[in-house]
Amino acid sequence: MTTLRVILLLCLAMPLSAASWKAGTAKADITPKKPIWMAGYGGRTEPSDGVLHPLWAKALALQDETGKLGIIISTDTIGLSASIYNSLKLKLAKEYKLTADQVMFNASHTHTGPVMREGLYDIYPLTPERITRIEEYSNRFESEILKITGQAIKNLEPVTLKHGIGITRFGVNRRENKPYSDVPKLIAANALKGPVDHDVPVLAVYKGLSLKAVVFGYACHSTTLSFQKFSGDYAGFTQLALEKSHPGAMALFSPGCGADINPLPRREVHQAERYGNMLAAAVEEVLLQKMNTLKPKLATHIKTIDLEFGALPSDESLASSAKNQNSYRGRWAKRMIELKTAGNLPKTYPYPIQCWRVGDLLWLSMGGEVVVDYSLQFKKEFGSATWVTSYANDVMAYIPTFRVLLEGGYEGQSSMAVYGLPADRWKENVEELVNKGIKQLVSETK
Repeated sequence: MTTLRVILLLCLAMPLSAASWKAGTAKADITPKKPIWMAGYGGRTEPSDGVLHPLWAKALALQDETGKLGIIISTDTIGLSASIYNSLKLKLAKEYKLTADQVMFNASHTHTGPVMREGLYDIYPLTPERITRIEEYSNRFESEILKITGQAIKNLEPVTLKHGIGITRFGVNRRENKPYSDVPKLIAANALKGPVDHDVPVLAVYKGLSLKAVVFGYACHSTTLSFQKFSGDYAGFTQLALEKSHPGAMALFSPGCGADINPLPRREVHQAERYGNMLAAAVEEVLLQKMNTLKPKLATHIKTIDLEFGALPSDESLASSAKNQNSYRGRWAKRMIELKTAGNLPKTYPYPIQCWRVGDLLWLSMGGEVVVDYSLQFKKEFGSATWVTSYANDVMAYIPTFRVLLEGGYEGQSSMAVYGLPADRWKENVEELVNKGIKQLVSETK
């Protein structure tokens, strides 16, 4: 009888031991309530005019067996500006005693979301009234982030964490396959060129046998749509599909290094929905497979690297560009002249990189729009299961490798003015500095 009681007690204790992670979720509808200027494309001439589907901010709180907390926050936005990221770091520290390393902000980089405070301002003809509305929305956005973070922490309960990797193939290297009109023919001929990363990393959170939350990634721009209605683009459709398939579960998108990868062909709603369903199917396939159960141990670390700016165009070139204040290049040039005259041109940018170890999962998060070369080389160096997230925390510019920098083009050079930075491109040591920083960060995160 005593032996039977011991066996029963052991059986009852086993599920509790296996579920020594804790997780909590919360989300908020962050769709603007008034027409507002939209982010992502410089050619827009008017603000938003409707909603295809709501924009969301979602929080997933994770706590390991020692009580260590990590918060993943996904947003249907173009990306957090430095102004918003720095503000939120201070507010989260004050409200919840969270340090910057404990919070990972993931922006879907949808191009059908709102302009955020002090982000991409040179691109658009922003009147004081339009800027006021952007600032009002950004303040509401920050309030919602604070609220859902607290709710997610409050909702912590025992769970099991699992990790797996799937695959989907709609992302196309946009630098190597032009014109875009030829892409359908190239796909049919199996003749697409250029590096891509088709992995779909998945972090599944289970309460018992029920899916509580799923975080998923893919290295591809959220640029299927370009109209004036708010949407989460293909990643928004993926989240809708997964949450419909798993009632009560929450889906969060953590984009990969897709700065030079586009969903092609594009521009139609049915294409965004199709790509969203393809990505959802890849996630579902992973959930049906045997996944790696993660031990309840969380380590978090963050650091900034001083990336060096290259040179500005000549004074003559800036003056010539500044004459046309109807173009983003002209507005940028005028502002650069003012900064230079005042002696306020910065020489470096504090670039954030982050490393989490979730059990034996190595998860790297990188600010900015990171080209695909980085994820491919980090997986080669640290292991194929390494998860590399881009558009994380502060989205301030494209982050090219040396190859892309030398080749130039939008990702290597001209996008710097789009982001309002005081240079035509980074210095040639940008890849060297990023790689050195990531290696140090990985070695420090145990």
